[in-house]
Amino acid sequence: MPKMKTNSSVKKRFKVTGSGKIMRRKAGLRHILTKKSKDVKKQLGHSAEVAKGDQHRIKRMLCK
Repeated sequence: MPKMKTNSSVKKRFKVTGSGKIMRRKAGLRHILTKKSKDVKKQLGHSAEVAKGDQHRIKRMLCK
């Protein structure tokens, strides 16, 4: 049986923490930033945990 390949686009977008959580970046911080408040932009800079329904699929693509 051949080894399973890690999906390259997924490994660039997601990180697995030491406790096994899958973290992602928040959307909305690329352009049209002038109308967004400072507080909104600050919150978008933090990472977020992946939704429970998507975790199984992403773990499979990461070969974890």
